[in-house]
Amino acid sequence: MLQMRANLAEKQKLLHWIDEVSFMVIDLTLYLDTHPDDDEAMDYFRHYIQLRKQALKEYASMYGPLLIDDACPEEKFTWALTKWPWEGGDC
Repeated sequence: MLQMRANLAEKQKLLHWIDEVSFMVIDLTLYLDTHPDDDEAMDYFRHYIQLRKQALKEYASMYGPLLIDDACPEEKFTWALTKWPWEGGDC
């Protein structure tokens, strides 16, 4: 039981991190829409894009993909073959 709580806490921590870096990507995208020549902002944008990709990859390797485009690398909907939450799967 304690291990399950620890795993859930780690999963929630990773999801929170994905939310944070995703927010930065969106916020910087909006800023760059009106300031396309800001090289420093573009560097931040690239940095947060990389952090987001790494976090999504880590999450997918441990819990399954969050994004549909990550779920179908072999042109198969393998995400639909896993257990649903009411069948004992994880959501």
